[in-house]
Amino acid sequence: MRSSLTRALVAGSAVVGIAVGGIAGASASVAAPQHATKPAVSSARVSPLAVNNLGLDTARAKNWQSCLNAWGFNAGTEDGQLGTNSWKAAQRMLNAWGYNAGTVDGAVGPNTIRALQKFLNAVGENAGTADGIAGPQTRAAFWNYNATGC
Repeated sequence: MRSSLTRALVAGSAVVGIAVGGIAGASASVAAPQHATKPAVSSARVSPLAVNNLGLDTARAKNWQSCLNAWGFNAGTEDGQLGTNSWKAAQRMLNAWGYNAGTVDGAVGPNTIRALQKFLNAVGENAGTADGIAGPQTRAAFWNYNATGC
């Protein structure tokens, strides 16, 4: 009698334990916080933005587009919005003039910024070290350069 009672208790305990464990496991998985995932951004590959004026207002961005068009690099419509076409024109200009902006893809990445910094420094604007980072000094130099048309 003792062995059948023991077997019944062990079996019952096992069933209850499995049920409780399954419920506890389910509630724990439901109650666990969801962690938001963020895409990693690599400085080696920066995708083009629809518009990236690098701190320029519309009037100064139009001046930059006007210069690119006057120099024959086809920035497209002078609308004050530095989009992919404007940046492709800038990359063509920077490459043609020996500043090495890299691939003409319209992406405002480190190579484009580094080339722009070299250009700005060469024309007397102090963009700082050509490090490929569009920091405050680079943005200020770009702003000052585009105060008037070319």
